[in-house]
Amino acid sequence: MARIVAILMVGHTDEAAGRVRERLGQDGLLVTVRCVAAPENLMDVLQERAWDVVLTDDRPDMRAEQVLALVSRQVMDIPVVALVSHDDDLAAARLLMAGARDFLLTSSLTRLTPAIRYCLQQHERLQDFHATQLALEKSEIRFRAIASNLPGLVFQCVLEADGEIAFPYVSEGCKALLGLAPDILRARPAKFAELILAEDVAGYRQSMQASARHFVAWNWEGRIQAQGDTDIKWISLRATPRRAPHGGVLWEGIMLNITRNKQTEIEIAHSRAQLAELVAYSQKAKEQERARIAREIHDEIGGILTAIKCELVPCMDNSERAAAFYRNKAAAIETLIDMVIDSTRRIALDLRPGILDCGILPAVRWQAREFSKHTGVACFVVCESEEIALDGDLAVAVFRIFQEALTNVARHAGASEVRVRLAETAGCMYLEVADNGRGITRPELEKVESFGIKGMRERCQQLGGRFHIQGQPKAGTEVMIWIPVESRASCPPEMPAE
Repeated sequence: MARIVAILMVGHTDEAAGRVRERLGQDGLLVTVRCVAAPENLMDVLQERAWDVVLTDDRPDMRAEQVLALVSRQVMDIPVVALVSHDDDLAAARLLMAGARDFLLTSSLTRLTPAIRYCLQQHERLQDFHATQLALEKSEIRFRAIASNLPGLVFQCVLEADGEIAFPYVSEGCKALLGLAPDILRARPAKFAELILAEDVAGYRQSMQASARHFVAWNWEGRIQAQGDTDIKWISLRATPRRAPHGGVLWEGIMLNITRNKQTEIEIAHSRAQLAELVAYSQKAKEQERARIAREIHDEIGGILTAIKCELVPCMDNSERAAAFYRNKAAAIETLIDMVIDSTRRIALDLRPGILDCGILPAVRWQAREFSKHTGVACFVVCESEEIALDGDLAVAVFRIFQEALTNVARHAGASEVRVRLAETAGCMYLEVADNGRGITRPELEKVESFGIKGMRERCQQLGGRFHIQGQPKAGTEVMIWIPVESRASCPPEMPAE
């Protein structure tokens, strides 16, 4: 359907309104016309509806400037056309300067329809412009809100044809990430490169030049020291290039603080290296243990068996001997067999103490007695219950950790006393080994060769437990482990973390 144009005529008679309606109808415009004669009624009529065009006369009692002022005062974007009864070039110039869109005579309405059509077109274009401007403002507000809440810095960077760098836009995250206010970085773009550590500057410039040369994404990771900050930060820069309006390259992108991620990567790499060292050490220890067992079997058991054979050889000839000879040989062979049995039992105990079948508590007490017997260091075991039920694999793992802890005491502590405490509570087992020796130091804990401690920690982690070791100079060392016995149990929060 054709649009009906709403026209408000100010200071004109109904007769003039009829002529305007007739003229516009002849030119194919559907219109509705309303007349206002008195100035005091104009304000109310302006607010009645949305008017498309205002046609105003210019009379002493109704000046066209007054109408223009009222329309402007109400912030109404309505085109006003001066439709006057007398021709006056000075008046036309005055009204056009005051804001009228056109100046026409009531006696000649030839240009009325083109003038109204032009006003309508201009009005639609103006409305489109305002809508676009409003959408742009909303988009700008959304962008700034997103940029200000991003955990990083949104930026525009320009590499000019002469090699100069500029930052046309920098978000508020600049202060938190770089320690610089956005206006400072915009005014002094070289400040950013000054924050980069000297070892990383070359990589930063090379990545920028490669992106500019091949028009590919600019990706760079490097370290900076923010102004006024003593810590080193890792940042990740990601930006997309395009041609700048006046030559050069314009990037739009984001910088993020990836320090925590980098620290995690470094820790993972360090852990992998430690794990590789531990695996190599474990393999070496296994080979050494195998060699030791083979040596003991060859030297002790093999030697004893050879001696038994030597005792038996004279008994196998056809010579007649007294009964005492054979009794002496039998006694010697019995003694040698007892030695074989003792050696076999000792080797078997080294591989896995049979007392573990009686439970972890008897095994720990037995090992404590063996430790005291071989080292002369008093070892006291305290347990809050008479029995701690562990499955076979878990009992072996805890026992090996305990053995390693005692081995470290014997080798390094210089202690005269060791106190061992076992407890079970809330589905977890707690083991503490404390000595009164010289106390382990932090550098010793961090040594690459501290495979015994690494092995204990690794065993605990594999069992879902926690391991902690601490020492005080001349006050001894404490080793504490907390391992879940039940599948749903977890280490308590009061357990100190490594």
